[in-house]
Amino acid sequence: MNDFLTPPRTDEYFMKAAYAEALKAEEEGEIPIGAVVVLDEKIIAKGHNQVERLKDSTAHAEIIALTAAYAELNSKYLPSATLYVTLEPCLMCSGALYWGQISRIVYGASDLKSGFSKYFPEPIIKHPFHPKAEIVSGVMQNECAVLMKRFFEKLRS
Repeated sequence: MNDFLTPPRTDEYFMKAAYAEALKAEEEGEIPIGAVVVLDEKIIAKGHNQVERLKDSTAHAEIIALTAAYAELNSKYLPSATLYVTLEPCLMCSGALYWGQISRIVYGASDLKSGFSKYFPEPIIKHPFHPKAEIVSGVMQNECAVLMKRFFEKLRS
């Protein structure tokens, strides 16, 4: 394959894939959050919120994507993987990411109401993820925040 035909595999590139998953959730009437798991610069799993569809409060985008990644790799750990998610993970998803030993978490918009950082204020406690995990925030932050805002505005109207 020619390198000039291959798009650069940047955080924004993969966040766009997570954003596409969030749009799927929105189309299904779910809170529009999407996630992808990346290993060796390839998307190995995707997920979007399915709480309403599955009638399962744990069916968050991150959990769906992690479960698919574990199945894809036949493994219960993902120490070399990166998770891209459009919204800051909640405590439940943070715990799942911790136990999966994800090495890198990249998220778009902050979640002041339910995100992990509400409960782990720096510099007191860095984050609830695996100690070696790298956290990157704000990738496509505006687009991800606007998507959430638009969804809740429609819901309330």
